[in-house]
Amino acid sequence: MLNVGIDIGGTKIAGGVVDDTGAIIERSRVATPVDTGELADAVAAMVHELASRHEVAAVGVAAAGYIDRSRSVMLLSPNIDWHDEPLRAQFEARIGRPVTLENDANAAGWGEYRFGAGQGSTDMVMVTLGTGVGGAVINDGRLLIGANGSAAELGHLRFVRGGRPCGCGQNGCLEQYASGRALQRELGDIAEAGGIGERVAAHRDADGIVHGPDLARLLAEDDPGAVEAVRRVATALGEACGAFQAVLDPDLYVIGGGVADLGEVLLEPTRLAYETSLPGFGNRPTARFVTATLGNDAGMVGVADLAGLRSQ
Repeated sequence: MLNVGIDIGGTKIAGGVVDDTGAIIERSRVATPVDTGELADAVAAMVHELASRHEVAAVGVAAAGYIDRSRSVMLLSPNIDWHDEPLRAQFEARIGRPVTLENDANAAGWGEYRFGAGQGSTDMVMVTLGTGVGGAVINDGRLLIGANGSAAELGHLRFVRGGRPCGCGQNGCLEQYASGRALQRELGDIAEAGGIGERVAAHRDADGIVHGPDLARLLAEDDPGAVEAVRRVATALGEACGAFQAVLDPDLYVIGGGVADLGEVLLEPTRLAYETSLPGFGNRPTARFVTATLGNDAGMVGVADLAGLRSQ
């Protein structure tokens, strides 16, 4: 069985033909048009092109935003001008076959659960640390979407009362303390303070950013400033996971996104913070922490698989 998965991002649309083992048979990629009508046309053209060379059973489309419980209407998207937009009907009209619509973080989490780091788990939480924080929850083998379709917005857990302002309109959300942006903020604060931040300061570019290769080099050399910045972000992540454990009780946390490329440098202090904030620690089972394995393909693979399952 072959399905098409389409992952719509703010700058690119990535598509692929995916088989029932999660393998990508063929890929396609185009820039994301600004005009929403042109965007829908671009998605349809990509599907038609891929389906012309493969026998496709189902089509799945993933995009960032709040999707209603029926998985038909995009209530609000942070990257694209969609407000109460009946996306599924629009895509189906252009593509000429049923379409599954899913939030991109949910799709990525499902991809990892089925074919990546989450294989063998029954209850899994995926946390993606990119510019912001995304999330997905698998509960007893099912994707949790909630009463209104907007479950698992883990990055917008109120983490600090009266804390840093967030783009969602609230203050103190987790993504302000445990994301790629948060890591750069911590690196900047440490660099400005001097002392252990001297080498961090020396590796910042004109915009004040410490790029991945430089950060990796500093961490490999156990630079105290870089290590402290990662520890702060990991501590926030681990404390939040302790709170998630109290509600969801997963057996596995899969950490994805660009920050997860730090591997054990991130996971070790995350586990420590999780354990020390876990209710009943020492007298209850704990979850495992691993990094995601599917990378940027997770959303495409996940939504293709969901499309296949939902079409049965």
